[in-house]
Amino acid sequence: MRRALVAAVLALCACATTAEQQKPAEPEQKVEPAAKPAPAEAKTAQPPTDIEPWRAQPPKPGPSPELVIPTFQKAVLPNGLTVLVSERHDLPLVSLAVAFSAGTAQDPEGKAGLADLTYRLLLEGAGKRDAIALEEAFSDLGGQPYTQTRADGALVGTRVLTRNAPRALELLSDIALHPQMKQAGFELKKKQMLDTLAQLAGDPTWLAQWAFAQELYGTNHPYGQIGSGTPESVSALTLKDARDFWAKWSGPKGAALVVTGDVTLDQAKQWAAKYFGKWKGKAARPPVPPAVQPDATRQLVLVPKAGLVQTIVAMGRVAIPSGHPDEPALQLASTIFGGFFGSRLNMNLREAKGYSYGAYAYVDPRRGEGPLVASSKVRADVTGPALQVFLEELKGLQVRPITDDELSAAREGLIQSLPGSFATVEDLTRAAAGLYWEDKALDHYQQLVTKLEAATSAQVQQVAEKYFNPVLLDVVLVGDPDLVTKQVQPLGLGELVVRQPPKGAAPAAKK
Repeated sequence: MRRALVAAVLALCACATTAEQQKPAEPEQKVEPAAKPAPAEAKTAQPPTDIEPWRAQPPKPGPSPELVIPTFQKAVLPNGLTVLVSERHDLPLVSLAVAFSAGTAQDPEGKAGLADLTYRLLLEGAGKRDAIALEEAFSDLGGQPYTQTRADGALVGTRVLTRNAPRALELLSDIALHPQMKQAGFELKKKQMLDTLAQLAGDPTWLAQWAFAQELYGTNHPYGQIGSGTPESVSALTLKDARDFWAKWSGPKGAALVVTGDVTLDQAKQWAAKYFGKWKGKAARPPVPPAVQPDATRQLVLVPKAGLVQTIVAMGRVAIPSGHPDEPALQLASTIFGGFFGSRLNMNLREAKGYSYGAYAYVDPRRGEGPLVASSKVRADVTGPALQVFLEELKGLQVRPITDDELSAAREGLIQSLPGSFATVEDLTRAAAGLYWEDKALDHYQQLVTKLEAATSAQVQQVAEKYFNPVLLDVVLVGDPDLVTKQVQPLGLGELVVRQPPKGAAPAAKK
């Protein structure tokens, strides 16, 4: 019925159109053009004269919020286990974690990814619970277990309501003291890592990190291998490797129980004694990674990946360990160079030249000497000019004095961003673990603020000249080999060494 109605309407419309077309044409009437009016005198827009005076005076910023830096407390059990606490009682929540002092820096040469795989394996069963039962036990408490691995250590933890903390600690102690480490769980975690690496190993950013670690430290240094491993290195790992790693590095003398949130130090000590007091093991903390002898000249490395429309330009060097006297001033210098939107490198690359969406620079102090890094993704067709901008700005730190305004902006940004590192109880746990991993004082963050506030332009300038020497910063480029080579070689920066991506990386994109 509806179709018939639509058809009828269409037919009527067609008839109306036909009838309209059959009407005799109206006689054409001649219309005389009207006289053009005289052009009006052009008027120039005038600013209003009745602007209120206050509009010409931007309001002054209000007072900055009070800076609140958390405090950390410490105790040590008779078996050598460190207990770290940071109290926050606004919510009935606690973050609980075991911080292990062995991280990816303890991966044997050629076995990159072993530490990460070993810690992931811990959640595949502990005590009498298999992986599913362990997950359900945490879920019943409103928590979810996690592992995080970094160069100088690892975390295994969860977050629960305060009333559930004892039962959650019982589960964590099972993981630390009685991991199952069975073949089925190992194969599952290994496959998951390989699946992830199949994607990562073709990612230009990952390739830059992989090449950068090797170039700065060498593969025989604890920091010289990428922590995630490569498809080739992870494929070769065995369950025996994981068990050997755990036997070598697990024990109370090389670990800390970190409890943050709605807790006191006395309460945390009681929990630690009850659930971890019987933990035994001779494993001690790993040695501090050795110092690195920097290259006397710049190294220039290309990781080829055909078809990329952007080139990753990364420059850096081995810099300082955590707690080094130069750390506050170097943080300020790296911030001025590339640590925020208004930094010298970003304003030149992005705002002045339009080569990139952004650039950044940072210093990463570790237990051993950490890297100083500056990097950006630039248009492939301006790889050479962009690299020249990097070098120009590095030279600028040597000859163009750091101004008081630059120092003030960098200092304000660093200090005001600190509270973001303590926003949640999990953030507090990571901050406390960082103190433990890097042998920092409990009042490290308070000291850092004091030192940042006391730094002068002259001190920051001196440190910038010391660490930002463009001749001593290695260069890693990830991009289309033809485009990169023809733009970089004429610059005369040295031999361009080609480092092929690791085996198992995703194939290069087609042009």
